[in-house]
Parts: sequence; C-alpha cells; structure tokens
Amino acid sequence: MKIRLFLLLATTAAATATAQTPGPAGPRTLLPTGWYLSPAGTATPLSSDLPLNLAVAPDGVHAAVTDNGNGRQCIDLLDLKSRKVINTVTIGKAWLGLAYSKKYLFASGGNDNIVIRYTQDLKKQDTLTLGPRRTMISPTGLAVDGQMLYVVTKEDDALYVCDAEKLQTLKRIALSAEAYTCLLNPHKNELYISAWGGKKVWIYDTKAGILTDSVETEDHPNDMALSKDGAWLYVANANANSVSVIDTKARKAVETLNTAIAPDAPTGSTTNSVAIEGKTLYVANADNNYLAVFDVSEPGHSRSLGFIPVGWYPTCVRTWKGGLLVTDGKGLTSMADPDAHGPYGHVQSYKTSHHETQYIGSMFTGAVSFIPWPTPDQMTAYTQQVYANTPYNKAIEAQADGEAGNPVPRSAKDTTPIKYVFYILKENRTYDQVLGDLPQGNGDTSLCLFGRTVTPNAHALSEDFVLLDNFYVNAEVSADGHNWSMAGYATDFVEKNWPTNYSGRGGHYDFDGSRPAANPTNGFIWDYCARAGVSFRNYGEFEDNGPPTLPVLKEPAHYCKAYPGWNLDIQDIYREKIFEHDFDSLVQAGTVPHFNTIYLPNDHTSGMYKGAYTPMAHVADNDLALGQLVDHISHSPIWAHAAIFVLEDDAQDGPDHVDAHRSVAYVISPYIRRHTVNHTLYSTAAMLRTMELIVGLPPMSQYDAAATPMYGCFTATPDTTAYTFRPALTDINARNAARTASAMLSEGFDLTRADAVPDGLLNEVIWKSVKGEQGSMPAPKRSAFVLVAKDND
Repeated sequence: MKIRLFLLLATTAAATATAQTPGPAGPRTLLPTGWYLSPAGTATPLSSDLPLNLAVAPDGVHAAVTDNGNGRQCIDLLDLKSRKVINTVTIGKAWLGLAYSKKYLFASGGNDNIVIRYTQDLKKQDTLTLGPRRTMISPTGLAVDGQMLYVVTKEDDALYVCDAEKLQTLKRIALSAEAYTCLLNPHKNELYISAWGGKKVWIYDTKAGILTDSVETEDHPNDMALSKDGAWLYVANANANSVSVIDTKARKAVETLNTAIAPDAPTGSTTNSVAIEGKTLYVANADNNYLAVFDVSEPGHSRSLGFIPVGWYPTCVRTWKGGLLVTDGKGLTSMADPDAHGPYGHVQSYKTSHHETQYIGSMFTGAVSFIPWPTPDQMTAYTQQVYANTPYNKAIEAQADGEAGNPVPRSAKDTTPIKYVFYILKENRTYDQVLGDLPQGNGDTSLCLFGRTVTPNAHALSEDFVLLDNFYVNAEVSADGHNWSMAGYATDFVEKNWPTNYSGRGGHYDFDGSRPAANPTNGFIWDYCARAGVSFRNYGEFEDNGPPTLPVLKEPAHYCKAYPGWNLDIQDIYREKIFEHDFDSLVQAGTVPHFNTIYLPNDHTSGMYKGAYTPMAHVADNDLALGQLVDHISHSPIWAHAAIFVLEDDAQDGPDHVDAHRSVAYVISPYIRRHTVNHTLYSTAAMLRTMELIVGLPPMSQYDAAATPMYGCFTATPDTTAYTFRPALTDINARNAARTASAMLSEGFDLTRADAVPDGLLNEVIWKSVKGEQGSMPAPKRSAFVLVAKDND
C-alpha cells in the first residue's frame, strides 16, 4: 500500500514565482529557485556549512552535529536547553557518521578512513583506522552496542565490525552497493544497513556475525528509524519521495509512505531523514524544505498529519524531550562577503585560514531548528504555510503557466511552430561579470570583467533578442550544475558528496553521469527523449576526457564522436566548426534531431597558467564560437522553426551584486520578442521546462514542473532575420607569458576537469589578468536570504 501525503486545503493555493529578486518577501524568504522559506521554531547557527547528521547525547540535554561542507569540517556540541553551541572541534575530513555510547562520541573521519572517538565533551581520545589513506574506504554511518562498533562505508562498500574499546577492526564484510548508515535493533540482535546506491536494507545478525537477509525498498535508501519495540523499521528513500515501512519480524515492507506534497509527484523531494516519537513519524524532505508528518499507530494503515516548514535543505530530523531538532543543510541566509577590500586575495585551502563565506560552496552556514511539539491547530497552520511556500502542484505539472497562441505550449497536447531546440551549456559566469555593463539591465559595471570588447556576441544577442537580467542557476558548482542542467535535479548523493571533493578532501569526481549512484532514478533529459521518441544528439556534454558517460548517449546517432568534451586546450571555435560540419550533413539528409545539447566550456578559463590561453582569450573565443553557432543556425533552412537556449551550468566563478546564483542566459529564435528586457525571475529549471514543453517531454522533477516557462520572451509573430556574428575584438590566441605571482599560482591548478581549481583563487587570478597584478578585487555583493526566526515556545 502506498500512502500519499496530500491534503486538500481550500486556503493552500501554491505560490507563484513573481518578477522579483531573491530575498525577504514579507514574512517569507524567496530563494533563487522560486521556492520560499518560512521555518517553524527558532534556529541556532552552526560553526560551518552542510550539517548532515545530529545525535542526541545519552544525557538528553546535549547533541552533536557533524558539519560536512566545503568549508571547515567539524563537530559542534549543542546545549539543547540554552540552544547554543558550547564547543566545536575541527575534523580534517568528516562525513555523516555520529554515534554515542555510554562514555564516548564516535565520528566518521571521511576520506581519512578513520573513526574518531571523543569523550562526550569533545575531548579527542583516540582514532580507529580502517585502512591506509591512499585507499578508498570512507566510513559513513556508525552504530555502537556496548563494546562493539559497527561502521559502514560508501567507497569500498563494506561493513566493518570493530572493538569500540580497543579500537581494532575485527572483521570486514563486503556489501554490494554504497552504504549510507546503519541502525541497531536491540530486541533482535540485528543491524540494519541502508544501501544508498541500491534499493534495499541489509540485515546483519550481530550474534552470528553474518549477513542473513535483505529487504527491498525504493531507490536510494538512507536514514532509518526504529519503533520503540523494534517491530517496525522506517527507511527514507531519497530518490523516490518516500519512506518504506518494514515489518522486522516478517522482513518485508508493508507500506510505502509518499512524502511529497502531491500524489505521484516526480522526483525532487529528496526524502533523507526520519525520526519517530511514539506513534508519530517525522520525515525530512531536503529539497522541499519541510517535514512530512504521519500517524503510524497502525502500520499498513498510516495516515498523513500534514507538513512543517523548516529551513533550507533539511538533512536530519531528530527528537528530544523539548520537541524536534532539524539540521538545515544550507541554513537560513545567503551571506554577503565581509571583506570589502578584495577578499579573494586571501582565500587559501580549507587546511589554513580559509575565508569560507567568500565561496558559494561554503557561504551557506548550516543551522539547527528547534521546533516545539506541534499542536493539531499548529499542524494545520504549518501545512497551509508549506503549500504556500511550494510552487509545485499537480495542476501546474499538467498544464504550465502560459498564454494562448504563444510558441511555448502549456502542455503536450498543444502545438508549436518550433521544431528544433539547441541547448548550449557554458561554464560558471555570473551576470555582472559579462553583462554588468549593459545600462538597460540590473548590472554593476564595477564587477564587469568581460564586457562588450570581450563578449560582443553575448551583448549583441542580448540586445537583438532579449536581455535576461534576473536569471538564476539552481546549482552551486559544476558537480551539481550539470545534473541540474540536464535533469532538473541533483540527487542527495551529489549534493552531499561534492563539497568533500571540491574542498580537496579526497574522493573521485563522481558526477556528470560517471557514477550510477549519483544519477537520478529516471535519468537525464536524453533518457526522457529516448522514452518519448524525441530525436536527440549530443555535442560534448557528459564527455569529460573521454567517451560519453551514459549508455543513452553512446549510440552513434546520439552523439558526435568528433566533438571534444572538456579540454581547455581546444578552442571553442574549433568545436563550433565541428558542429557546423555535423549539422550541415544532418540538414542535407533531413535528419536534424529535435533536441540538441552543445557544450562550449572555455569561458571557464585556465587562469594565468603560463602558456595557456589568457582568460580574456578564453572568454573571447567562447563568445565568438557562440556567435558563429547562432549565425550558422540562423542562416540554415531550419531557422524558421528553431530556438536556441544558452546558460551557464553554475555561477560560482565570480561576484554578482544581486545574488551568488545570478547568471547570464540567452534565448534566441525568430519567435523572440526582439529588443526587449525581461525581468522575470527565471532559473535553470525554467529553461528546462520551456524546452520540454516545446519538444513534448514531461517534467523531470518537481523543479522544472513548478518553474515558470519562459513564454514571456516569445511572441507568436516571427521575425526570421538571421543573426550575423560579431568578430572578436580581443585576441583569442593570446597566451599567458608573464612570470607573475598569479602565473605561478596558476601552475598548481588542476585543469583536467571543471571546477578542480579552488573558485576563490581562480576568481582572483582572472580579476588580476584583466585589471592588473596589483588590482584589488571588489567584494561580491549578494542579497541576504534573511529570515527572522520565530519562537513558538
């Protein structure tokens, strides 16, 4: 039985994103995604970013939180009565695992392959080493039973059984997929292990010392909770918007609780934590920013009690005598930069004096929300608030916002004169960096590095077609950016792992389709095209340093083998010429696909690495390639039925005076309302929704389903005037030659893949390449997602 958490409330119409910038909007806070925050209870800021787990101490009045983001990784000790952080210890590499025994606190040491044992006041005692640091082990979930410590891992897929006193490994048991956490059942001598990279929970007999069974769940099981009598196990399924309710005696799931706000909602809730108090189950939906609440007094016949709004990206929910504790992974605010004289010159690695707030990957400080036990009346009010905060609903999924006769259809049954879509993905620029010099847009000229003399085509396309000055990417970095750009969603595997990799704490670059556990259950936009019978072709995307990473892209008809993927030594104008040749052959054969993805990565730049193209040359090359590509398509026989969409996968490589997520985007077609400026809040998901409606695809997640399509940019009356590219005004072949401090710094950059270089360092190097070695970079100005917490005590 699948229980749907869906309340029909007359007063809970979904909120619609309006043409405004992110930030406070009355009693709520608008996120760049178009979703709102209005957390219940009060919040305590933590010491760093991305808290993933919270454990309440045996005394019931203290709790430990592990912060696992891109910035400082540490353990915070909370006094639950005073709601204050009373102690903090830094861990070089931490990830998820926390478990109290009667005497100690055990914490995962992540890619150092260790478990650290602390006294309960966080005085470090000793370390359990699972294996050499050069190996890939990465402990995740922990459980303690007397003298036994159980550790599960996500890199070598194993259970380690250890002596908690002697800190020795007793045995290692192989598992068949990445493990997330483990939970002891004291009534049955059983340990339950969630298969994060699979669809099951393993059962380990702690007495016999063997794996005895497994129980099927839905996709990406992660956090678990156990009823007080040990009879019922509740398992959160991150990729399925659900919780599996398992009968531990029968060893089978008796029902599945749908935690989304509407029945049969697509992917996107990211159900990633559960807690039970008596007969009430609390479920954290990370990407929906709320708790789902169920009465589970009759397993198999559970019923919804509603929702509770919480902070941004809740990663863990726990209970204590005072109520609910929720870790808000991205906190409640988007912080401005505190160093007004040019912060990026001071950014160093996480191991030294890292100014964490200067980088989008670590600027969202986590928080713990304290929510008193809600009354029935409060639950009604909370539920109404969640519906008001959430733009997704089934009606908007079935029929998007739009207008009659617009070339952007409102549903699959509507027609459109646009038959061919070209989706171009670039790398990492903010709006102010490129278009901040356009007076008709909301720009800051002081932050504009690559203005009209470097990007004449970006400027001409914005002026000839439509200028978008309120466009935001859904992602923080390229690791989640390519997933958001190609799936309208980044899984919790991606969101919880990229900060470790980006901050130099180990692990592989497991993104861009390269690791199945990181991928959405239903795949990427190409998978949706294949299922819907929409022809498609790919040029370079998901082809970093090799062939395509996804099976759906490996068929010869679906990708251009000659087109290079990520390689900054190859100019984008070379890529564009390969595209032209391939495109022309398809036009001649009458087989141009309806959907085409094209990767132009060189606006990422190589910094000032001696011998590499200069940042100016890279960006000018990228701009010229874009102009030539639009020129070529617009002079082709299919132009009258074409639309070109262009965005950056993320906006991390530079400052912006409105928000760290604001970026450049371009929409080009005969059906564009030419020479206009559109101030509507659009996002990556909005662009995806627009393209999906045109080619006849369903939404891939709740985010593209809820996003406002870009119909405001389009008109029913076409203007088929072709675009003529603007020649480069900057030398696209210029190379870094000077032996400057920035050049020497750039020599240490890893340019083998996107975003391997620390963002702050690259930003400073790029700034100095334009402004001079002694130039002082202004601080980025960012809107604050400030929410005044309410005390409901």
